[in-house]
Amino acid sequence: MPLPVIPIVVAASAVTSAVAVVRKIHISPVIQEVEDTLDTVDEGISVRKMGDNSQMNGAVRWKRIVRFGADGPGVEIDVSALGRLRWRKV
Repeated sequence: MPLPVIPIVVAASAVTSAVAVVRKIHISPVIQEVEDTLDTVDEGISVRKMGDNSQMNGAVRWKRIVRFGADGPGVEIDVSALGRLRWRKV
């Protein structure tokens, strides 16, 4: 019976990729000021432009409660992000 080589190669490459990604991850400390700032972001998407049009700031927040069944256990999902885009002529 021939050995199925392709599934073994695919699995090995997936494991190798996962190991490479995990080694590159840097666990940063929790900074309470940043956490407080993310908690103040309003739900939805907001974008602001600076007066001289050299910078654009954006904020996104998505907050939902997911329940498993009508009265089942639930999980609150809260995703917040801040972003900045700057440009200048050189």
